[in-house]
Amino acid sequence: MTPEIDRKMEKIKVFLSDPQVLFREGIHFILSGEDDFEVTGETTGNVEALSLIETNPPNIAILSMPDTKADGAEITRRIRRNMPSVHVILIMDKKEPEKVFAAIKSGAGACLTKDTEPEHLLDIIRVVAQGSLPIIEELYTPAIASLVLTEFEDLVSINEQFDNLLSNLNAKEIQILNAITTSGKIDQIVAKLDMNEDVIRTSLRLILNKLVSNEQARNIIEVAQRSLPSILRSGKGNGKANDYVTKAEFNDFKDHLMERLKSFIGELT
Repeated sequence: MTPEIDRKMEKIKVFLSDPQVLFREGIHFILSGEDDFEVTGETTGNVEALSLIETNPPNIAILSMPDTKADGAEITRRIRRNMPSVHVILIMDKKEPEKVFAAIKSGAGACLTKDTEPEHLLDIIRVVAQGSLPIIEELYTPAIASLVLTEFEDLVSINEQFDNLLSNLNAKEIQILNAITTSGKIDQIVAKLDMNEDVIRTSLRLILNKLVSNEQARNIIEVAQRSLPSILRSGKGNGKANDYVTKAEFNDFKDHLMERLKSFIGELT
């Protein structure tokens, strides 16, 4: 007979951050009643949360979207860039389109409101921990689909400056988003476009990936643009500090930045 092996169930490690102690403790209480969860830490602010998460990465970080020092979207971008194995769920008071869109672009796996039912919260944590992205469902909201279309339209001029490094929407993706802006119901979208539901969902997943990679790339570009003058002035020319950026210096810097962005975007896709 083969000896029976006692395998200990691996728990989903969760970190909690929310300024409202009662809400945070409520989630802790709900998770403590389940065998497959372990709360590894908690705090009141996202900045401190980031530091603690970097020290002891959990499987799931549940963060507050509003924060006096750093909103949840900003911290999520940093977590997903530096610790891709840590999945993030963002909590907000109510789902306003701009806030949900920011959550989508940050790389969060889901966004929930504080009145979410406990059972639904547990289900979402479990599927996000497995790598699923319930936040894709938010793209079926007409207002969100409209924001996505506007986002990619606004990227055109930026993309021209960087040799079309950022992702664009293809014709089918634009068609799907336009259909969603008039109706967020999947059955109506399927009938209108005469497309299989799986094809639509796959396209939305690709759109989500493009939004996240573009947001990370734009963040790098903006930081680089702000830092460019000081970076170049730190160089020496003829024994004196440069007071201006020459065309050659800018092109060298741009080429270096482009290589970094291509490498980074390749890791995300």
